[in-house]
Amino acid sequence: MKKFPISFLFQQEYIKNLYLCSKNLKHISKMKEPQLDYYDFGNEVTAFSTTRHGGYSTGNYAELNINRFCGDEETCIRKNREALCSRLGISDDRLLMPHQVHLTKTVRINEALLSLSEEERREALEGYDALMTNLKGVCIGVSTADCIPILLYDKPHHAVCAIHAGWRGTVARIAEKAIAEMVAAYGTRPEEIKAQIGPGIHLESFEVGDEVYEAFAQAGFDMTTISCHQKKWHIDLPECNRQQLLTSGVPSASIAVSPVCTYLESSRFFSARHLGINSGRIFTGILLG
Repeated sequence: MKKFPISFLFQQEYIKNLYLCSKNLKHISKMKEPQLDYYDFGNEVTAFSTTRHGGYSTGNYAELNINRFCGDEETCIRKNREALCSRLGISDDRLLMPHQVHLTKTVRINEALLSLSEEERREALEGYDALMTNLKGVCIGVSTADCIPILLYDKPHHAVCAIHAGWRGTVARIAEKAIAEMVAAYGTRPEEIKAQIGPGIHLESFEVGDEVYEAFAQAGFDMTTISCHQKKWHIDLPECNRQQLLTSGVPSASIAVSPVCTYLESSRFFSARHLGINSGRIFTGILLG
């Protein structure tokens, strides 16, 4: 058997490692970079909404869609999740989004839920429109494409919540109910909450029928502050939810409202009214560091 000097063997190992590194770098360079809009909740929190850019989906799902319930291809969704998780510095099992049903239930994300298998986690997140957690390194979020996403941060108790508020959830006062859940679970004091209302459809674009107007009126909303009539009724969903936060005790100065109307900015954000229901969804998430 021919013997090689140790220096030669080291050289061969060095070349091998260089080759493997170059392959990894090539893979990384091909990975698309999700384009996110960030919100300022302080150094201990990463809060954001995805835009349509920086992903692998095509057509009306282009490009960055991680929602599995709107008809997109699973291979694209997995690649988009991989890219987003890489950007956030977490593993895929720490990126959680429920299957929303336009109701008002909130699920608490704890270690027991995280220990479930992927299939079990999906089942555990079925039928919820809000998530809350006090665990570090876990990104919770909701999916929207005109509906209103809301993020809440309770700094003293290091707890967060993500809420999906469509018009039905808004009428049913999901924001108020989610805050009540945080109070019960973590001892949250509403006056200490910081809130962000994310991109969604705004007053000028949200045209509704008389039955929707009546649903808000019968739910006790002050229609003079949340609606106007322009051939048809228009409802101000962000303002409806801002009022709920105020009613719950969140200070006005602690509530930020995104200026983005998804319908008017559908080239950058998904809008079901503009693109159709078979289109991608915005993911608005919050991650405790």
